[in-house]
Amino acid sequence: MAIRSRTPPDLELVDSPETKAPIHLGELRGTRRIAAEVIALAYIAIIAEVAIASGAFYILFPELAALSHDIFTRPRGSWASAPVLLVITPVLTAVLGTLVTRSLPYDYVSVMLTVSGSLGIILALRSPIAPAISAGLLPLTLGVRSLWYPAGIVFGTTLLALLSFFWKQMNVDQNSIVSSEDEDTSPGAESYWRLIPLLALVLAAVFVVKLTNLRFVLFPPLVVIGFEMFIHTKRCPWATRTLSLPVVCTLTAAGGLFCRWYLDVGALASLSSMAWGILILRAFDLHVPPALAVALLPQVIESPTALYPVAVGIGTSLLSGSFVLYSRVLRPYFEY
Repeated sequence: MAIRSRTPPDLELVDSPETKAPIHLGELRGTRRIAAEVIALAYIAIIAEVAIASGAFYILFPELAALSHDIFTRPRGSWASAPVLLVITPVLTAVLGTLVTRSLPYDYVSVMLTVSGSLGIILALRSPIAPAISAGLLPLTLGVRSLWYPAGIVFGTTLLALLSFFWKQMNVDQNSIVSSEDEDTSPGAESYWRLIPLLALVLAAVFVVKLTNLRFVLFPPLVVIGFEMFIHTKRCPWATRTLSLPVVCTLTAAGGLFCRWYLDVGALASLSSMAWGILILRAFDLHVPPALAVALLPQVIESPTALYPVAVGIGTSLLSGSFVLYSRVLRPYFEY
């Protein structure tokens, strides 16, 4: 894709080493972006309220923050364009993760079974819903054994799919919402040999977890962030921001933890956690939706401590370092 001689002033350009083309970090600006973010925040507040009222905390699946933000701010993006897979993919990976958790302890075998199985489901369905990986890993990370967990995810993703349909219809004629470069609905020709360094990263993260006893070094959204970086490098907004990524995720984790400590759990705490995450993404001008799941994760952790953002910082630093190593040394071996 050639760089246009005249670039709209509301789009930041990042020189991608692979494409030498502009990567657009913000698709919605002004009042429309604010409206989309307010809808996403309202959605999360509703989900949290239902979770509290029903006693089924499984309904508050943290990646719903990432999904809702991306779907409402990018109504023609890949996640918003696959409403059926939005419902199906996380449920299947959640079932897998729950069954593994019920059968095996947390270790190398159980983590690799869950992650590789979730990746297999995504590839078999040709699904763009990468946050489904987190749905599979979350039960193992938190020790969730209840089969109500996948059912809770069905509720949240179905509601989101319905809301996204109506939101997309409202904006279907608004050509200014998303530029043609941001319509990433086609899977593209990607080399799935790149899953090898991603899985190597997961193994390394489990090793650090065992070494430090910090379970959230391998926090579930980490694999989602890594999947997009390794597999969809050319269109991943944060693939060229490896220094900012650990800072952003650590700050969103700290904000989410603060909201959990001082606002407890519920609609207000969830809304505040996600709002803090959005502010961080805006401050860094970086579109990384899984960081919002990092902010929401303390809402479903039984007793989160100050070590949570520390672990998140370690995990994302490990990811950034691994990706830089891959990009500078190993990439040619995984292109085909």
